[in-house]
Amino acid sequence: MTGLPSAPPAGGTPKRARPVWALALFGLLALAGVAGLTALGIWQLERRVWKLDLIERVDARIHASPVPAPGPEAWPSVSAASDEYRRVAVTGHLLNDRETLVQAVTDLGGGFWVMTPLVTDRGFTVLVNRGFVPPEKRDPASRAEGQPQGEVSVTGLLRLTEPKGGFLRSNDPAAGRWYSRDVAAIAASKGLERVAPYFIDADGTRNSGGWPVGGLTVVSFPNSHLSYALTWFALDLMLIGAVLYVVRSEMRRRRA
Repeated sequence: MTGLPSAPPAGGTPKRARPVWALALFGLLALAGVAGLTALGIWQLERRVWKLDLIERVDARIHASPVPAPGPEAWPSVSAASDEYRRVAVTGHLLNDRETLVQAVTDLGGGFWVMTPLVTDRGFTVLVNRGFVPPEKRDPASRAEGQPQGEVSVTGLLRLTEPKGGFLRSNDPAAGRWYSRDVAAIAASKGLERVAPYFIDADGTRNSGGWPVGGLTVVSFPNSHLSYALTWFALDLMLIGAVLYVVRSEMRRRRA
């Protein structure tokens, strides 16, 4: 009489060890993953250092004494890195009849930025963002007191042009719909010449009649680089932990 099959060893049949080539491939992929995640974490730390330096430089510019707005000889070198948010001053007369209203959302609600050309006493023109007006003040006649005649002096922050549009919509000069402060496009639509490649956000000096309201520039630089770096490093540690788990499991199988 044939005997019954013998029972498997306690603990079940040992699992076979993985092929060497599979372990080698896994090791290469894991090494590449660890290297990539580590590099991303280090890159975010470097970006954090850069961002903190930028914030410090911009803060110094905002609180510095105003300097003359850059003239034509300096326009080729004007850049975000060296000039954005620099306090500048300019004197001249406003072309109030050529103002442009640009859609805006501010702490005062929705409305428009009043972009007015200023012909400087140095012979060039610069667009000045004189400040915010609500929809009911869109018509210049409703804020006639705030349109000075004669020579004026403006102090504010130098801002770089905002080409093409904003709020996911393109500027439409022909229809007078503006969603960004595109200096070149506004200058062309108003027939302006020798216009600076930047505009000036006027400070909070009160305008006659109370409108427009200046000094609403928001200076904010998101700085989440540290949290991003910690995320990459955490993923790095998780991958290393997974690799160690696989190595230990494989060693057990080979000893079985």
